[in-house]
Amino acid sequence: MKTITLVFGAVYGMLSVILGAFGAHALKKILSVERLESFETGVRYQMYAAFFLLIVGYILKFETKTENWISWLMIFGAMLFSFSIYGLSMQDYLGTNLKFLGPITPLGGLLMIVSWGMLILYFVKNKI
Repeated sequence: MKTITLVFGAVYGMLSVILGAFGAHALKKILSVERLESFETGVRYQMYAAFFLLIVGYILKFETKTENWISWLMIFGAMLFSFSIYGLSMQDYLGTNLKFLGPITPLGGLLMIVSWGMLILYFVKNKI
């Protein structure tokens, strides 16, 4: 689980840089200001998740289900949150109705929040 956590952290970080540059250059010309700001929110939170995963990948020993869940919730939460925002931001350009992604964004955010909460409880319980 440690390797999975670190790999997802690195991949999310790399994709954040790539998508951030893509948004700043290519999408700036084709998206509205509001859609571009939403896209940038997805990129920003994906980078936060990348840092989170890299840090917990080195801190946690992944010997308990709780430690594993901390990572899985962040991995899936960031995926649902950021990638649903990317789709919603691009739907006008793609000419596709992706409004079904709307409820997925807060679900992803909730998973990320639960992951943070579990990490806090882990620190308190283990007096780290």
